[in-house]
Amino acid sequence: MNNPQPIELALTADLRLSQAALIRAAQRAREVAMQTGTAIVVLRHGVLTYVQPTISPQPPAVVDESEAP
Repeated sequence: MNNPQPIELALTADLRLSQAALIRAAQRAREVAMQTGTAIVVLRHGVLTYVQPTISPQPPAVVDESEAP
């Protein structure tokens, strides 16, 4: 199922606000990882990668890498 509409135009509030919630959760995961000295596991181009957390003033843009080569 392919819907070309932006998520911000979704009919349900849960779906409309899900992207912001994911960004907040990612930021919180970085904070906890920094406090505990652990890495964050990220899937990039189909490969699991361990990343050392950094706290940035602006959360990174959400990138859909599911269709990356």
